[in-house]
Amino acid sequence: MNIDDLILKCKQQDKKAQEHLYRTFSPKLFVLCLKYCSSYEQAKDSLHDGFIKIYQNLNKYSGKGSFEGWMTRIMINNALNEYQGKSIFIRIEDADFPEETLEPDQDYSDLSFNFLIEIIQLLPDQYRLVFCLYVLDGFSHKEISQTLNISIGTSKSNLSRARLKLQESIAIHEQTKLASK
Repeated sequence: MNIDDLILKCKQQDKKAQEHLYRTFSPKLFVLCLKYCSSYEQAKDSLHDGFIKIYQNLNKYSGKGSFEGWMTRIMINNALNEYQGKSIFIRIEDADFPEETLEPDQDYSDLSFNFLIEIIQLLPDQYRLVFCLYVLDGFSHKEISQTLNISIGTSKSNLSRARLKLQESIAIHEQTKLASK
């Protein structure tokens, strides 16, 4: 069944089509939830709630742009709603922070996906959210500031601190690996 037919059947409340949509996209969207949530259980809840919102809002999908991109945006917004109204950010004025680069100083290709998700989940909420939005999902600092209702300086500062914490976690992991050899 092609995606347009699947969407049409889901709009008609076809339970089999909804299940097919879930089974097709839930693995990728669950990984997205894992990035923004602080635990596996929270990610499962976020995925579930996100799919409910997708089903409820299917009539708002216009067919323009990627359907997967539309669902991704709903999942990100749903995961971010967990932090709505919570004061997790320390406000920093828009100082002159250097623009971040996506080029890592080291080659981290030998690190497992599970380990990377684990250390991202261990980041404090404010660092994890900014890191995931900027590095993993390609948001600009301006978009992050608007999405999270923080200043651009706060976004840049939290990204910088997230990277430092991740580098510390990776260094500890590497030292532990070397010590066990």
